[in-house]
Amino acid sequence: MTPAGSLLAAEGLHKAFGQTAALDGVDFSIHPGEVVAVLGPSGSGKSTLLHCLAGIVLPDSGTVRYGDHDVTGMNDAQRSALRRADFGFVFQFGQLVPELTCLENVALPLRLNGVKRKDAQRHAREWLERLEVEDTAGSRPGEVSGGQGQRVAVARALAARPRVIFADEPTGALDSLNGERVMTLLTDAARDTNAAVVLVTHEARVAAYSDREVVVRDGKVKDMLAGLI
Repeated sequence: MTPAGSLLAAEGLHKAFGQTAALDGVDFSIHPGEVVAVLGPSGSGKSTLLHCLAGIVLPDSGTVRYGDHDVTGMNDAQRSALRRADFGFVFQFGQLVPELTCLENVALPLRLNGVKRKDAQRHAREWLERLEVEDTAGSRPGEVSGGQGQRVAVARALAARPRVIFADEPTGALDSLNGERVMTLLTDAARDTNAAVVLVTHEARVAAYSDREVVVRDGKVKDMLAGLI
């Protein structure tokens, strides 16, 4: 089981790339509906932590638990199924599928989970409206602005109602105004659905949208609320 009340938790994570230790005994936990900002300089290990928590990368040692599930003990197919069903992702450059319309991009995780096309697109349209980009539905990603594209990416991450959202520098490619709008919409929608958000950023103004901040430095984590390493 995860620590009391936690939805996702890591204990004693170690991960090295060659001779470089990206994570050196990291503990981390997050509760439903909580937004936790993971801060740190470039190369500090914050993205590696996110990838381990999401089951994209396996740690060299340590455990990641999601509810009753031992993520580190799953095989590739099981971790992929978990990410598809329960996790949502927002990346710095959106990573929308360029051949699909924005509506089809948002509907994609629903379609992969077996939702019929008509129902998936109806639900996707509702999320585009909620993220204030319903007018992009018929456009392809290359035909919309950066701010619009990132809101579409947020809509896609939220469409399947994930329990955990992993956001890796979600405003890094946006100007401050668009970045603030994206963060407001992302965090409001996540809290409304009681989803946890792991927010990787190096910007204090983005971290300000979180409930709690942790800092990764030299592979170790310091919780800024508890003030402990």
